[in-house]
Amino acid sequence: MAVQTVASTTDSTVDLGPAAALSCRECGHRVPLGPVFACEECFGPLEIAYDFSAYDTEELRKRIEAGPANIWRYAPLLPVPADVADKPNINPGWTKLVQADNLARELGVDAGKLFVKDDSGNPTHSFKDRVVAQALEAARAFGFTTLSCSSTGNLAGAVGAAAARAGFRSCVFIPHDLEQGKVVMAAVYGGELVGIEGNYDDVNRFCSELIGDPAGEGWGFVNVNLRPYYAEGSKTLAYEICEQLGWQLPDQLVVPIASGSQLTKIDKGLQELIKLGLVEDKPYKIFGAQALGCSPVSTAFKAGHDVVRPQKPDTIAKSLAIGNPADGPYVLDIARRTGGAVEDVDDEQVVEAIKILARTEGIFAETAGGVTVGVTKKLVESGLLDPSKTTVVLNTGDGLKTLDAVAGTGLTATIRPSLESFREAGLV
Repeated sequence: MAVQTVASTTDSTVDLGPAAALSCRECGHRVPLGPVFACEECFGPLEIAYDFSAYDTEELRKRIEAGPANIWRYAPLLPVPADVADKPNINPGWTKLVQADNLARELGVDAGKLFVKDDSGNPTHSFKDRVVAQALEAARAFGFTTLSCSSTGNLAGAVGAAAARAGFRSCVFIPHDLEQGKVVMAAVYGGELVGIEGNYDDVNRFCSELIGDPAGEGWGFVNVNLRPYYAEGSKTLAYEICEQLGWQLPDQLVVPIASGSQLTKIDKGLQELIKLGLVEDKPYKIFGAQALGCSPVSTAFKAGHDVVRPQKPDTIAKSLAIGNPADGPYVLDIARRTGGAVEDVDDEQVVEAIKILARTEGIFAETAGGVTVGVTKKLVESGLLDPSKTTVVLNTGDGLKTLDAVAGTGLTATIRPSLESFREAGLV
């Protein structure tokens, strides 16, 4: 079990709001709050356990609705101090939930039933700002001085931005062959950006080694030793979607899968809202979306397996290119429990879906958004997704980060500056 030795590692006075302990997802063993991510009893993943017992439903609802227009409106449901909104952070969240009627017509979904949760509006233009903002507060609580991560691109930029804003040093690690747009965006914040020869799984293994070495002393790796806190940021997607729908659960969600953590935490967030009485309990289905060139969870789901076998990534959707997803088995459980599915699309379908979303709704998605829209199209066509039910599709990043995927898109025509040339080009 990897633990950082810092001043307040498991100090019971650490203020992380309603967070009560870390609990093993497998065996239920509890440990005090600290920068620990694996159970000492069974090596299962640890996650945050809360004490929400003092909350009154209507008072909590009013408190949330009166909160800031970012994820800290949900501070009572997150492992953060009550004054989190007053601390220097990038304050992501409260992004648009777009009623996508044009896309609905294209895909064969009923009018008024399809929505796109567009997280490209976050500070560094991806949903990763949510999880990093959450991890930053844990890093403060545990006395870390350096913020770090292993990343497929978007997370690197989010860590660089959050560290710069909060006055932390940052040093992040990425595969050496990422899209140039993501490399530049991660580097511009002034932290150290290190390319590792290999894929994301190689990068992640290296970071795990660094945590156990004296060279990593005082480092908070947002998606490794701070992972239980970091992952909770994804719950805010569920909270926002339900609040933006008028405090109602969607019937169906289509969520991209990289590590699988986002999907599992969205489910956790929905379950918390139900238990707190903030939404009416009803069935909902969660569908996972992968790129065919890195689809270990989809492969396992279709084969009826409980074990997710690693794959070597080979896809343009590099932000989803995690061949050995840590939360893969839990994604399978959720898809099956909710009556959803895990599906995949090839690179050609990803590019087509990016263009469809841009053409119908004016939303330019990165390749991960192309995966979710492409999978939604496939699910409708196969009859797995009910076109008459309220459906939310996630776009987790901005297409400007993955321009290479649509590099063939360009000028309609080149003309002389004259009406004659305009008419000759057939543009009338």
